[in-house]
Amino acid sequence: MNAKMIRDIITTVLSAVIKILVAVWLVNFIYTKAVEAYDFGYRVFTEPAMSPEPGRDVTVAITEGKSDKAIAETLFDKGLTRDANLAYLQILASEYREKITPGVYELNTSMTMDEIVKALAGNYVEETEEEE
Repeated sequence: MNAKMIRDIITTVLSAVIKILVAVWLVNFIYTKAVEAYDFGYRVFTEPAMSPEPGRDVTVAITEGKSDKAIAETLFDKGLTRDANLAYLQILASEYREKITPGVYELNTSMTMDEIVKALAGNYVEETEEEE
């Protein structure tokens, strides 16, 4: 064997090894991101309360014109949710999203996000329940 043949064999083997490593990394990356996306999506609808009963009371003020994103960040800052982005999606998915009214609310860390959003729409919910 001459030097050129040896060099060609080494180049071919190294190229194949690099391609295999890139493919393994890519499959692992896609799998990891898919699991993270599934977990995040699952949590949107199943995230438990921050703490068990009786929890801790927290006062939250919602001002006029406050965006859903800002509300989610406030809830995160007050310790009512584990993740502001998740809370934002939960607000967007809530049937009470459009009914959130400005005011000062007494919430609890044992409330789920659905219960929190329902409480933030308190005036609307109370009026609807009274009409029925």
